[in-house]
Amino acid sequence: MSMTSVFCDIDDFCLIFEPEWHKQLICNANKPPVISKLSLSEIMTIIIHFHQSAFRDFKHYYLNLIVKYKSDCFPNLVFYNRFVELMKQALIPLTVYLKTQCMGQPTGLSFIDSTPIVVCDNHRINSHKVFSEEAKRGKTSTGWKFGFKLHLVINHLGEILSFCVTTANTDDRKPVPDLVEELTGWLYGDKGYISEKLVAWLKEKGLNLITKVRKNMKPKELRAFDKAMLRKRAVIESVNDQLKNISQIEHTRHRSPFNFAVNLIAGLIAYTQQPRKPHIDVTALTEGLPMAF
Repeated sequence: MSMTSVFCDIDDFCLIFEPEWHKQLICNANKPPVISKLSLSEIMTIIIHFHQSAFRDFKHYYLNLIVKYKSDCFPNLVFYNRFVELMKQALIPLTVYLKTQCMGQPTGLSFIDSTPIVVCDNHRINSHKVFSEEAKRGKTSTGWKFGFKLHLVINHLGEILSFCVTTANTDDRKPVPDLVEELTGWLYGDKGYISEKLVAWLKEKGLNLITKVRKNMKPKELRAFDKAMLRKRAVIESVNDQLKNISQIEHTRHRSPFNFAVNLIAGLIAYTQQPRKPHIDVTALTEGLPMAF
């Protein structure tokens, strides 16, 4: 989407959201609300557009694109340091915008996975201060990581259905009940989601959890369609890859937990607005299968 299209969509959202949001705010006489020349929709547009651009660093993006070439679009543009201060004000609006305007619709075929969100290099864990209390060490298939986990559920069209963020040492199975609360049909995951108790609980809700088995487990019979879908489970790995390398939800330069959250939410929004997403052509997949979905 172009910056103009992003702004128009967000501005329509803010026209409805802001009045209701301000009614819910609790005023603090000792700390009056910060007043900015930039509107909330302008702040949100700049943040989201950064994640849709080819820039890898927000400061470089702001100074070399927004200030130099887009100042006519934002007549009340503020200095970079001031904009960084304003970013945390956009956290709640961005989250509501993502949850209400950008999420996909269930299709009966869902995929679940988690991916680490690293906040600092492993060599600097002991000296890291920004997330010293919030972040934890966790073991992944590629080694130990310090930071958080993004748990993601998508449909076969590559659209995000639900997500949550936990510390890096959280078991992948723990947030599943909250992530799939409104889903039915089939859910495909990796071996990290193997649990007889979880499978039974989900089945009662009308959701069938399908995973491969570990080497020390007895093989189980699966429909041909389920076997094919497990082979295509890498689609969610492609989504995670795009979130990190295109939408840039992960970097180690955060100086505030608020800005970390804003960066993550804006990156998810940027992904949802991509015209083409990793997806599975179910029609082509089921051709020739003896037990199609």
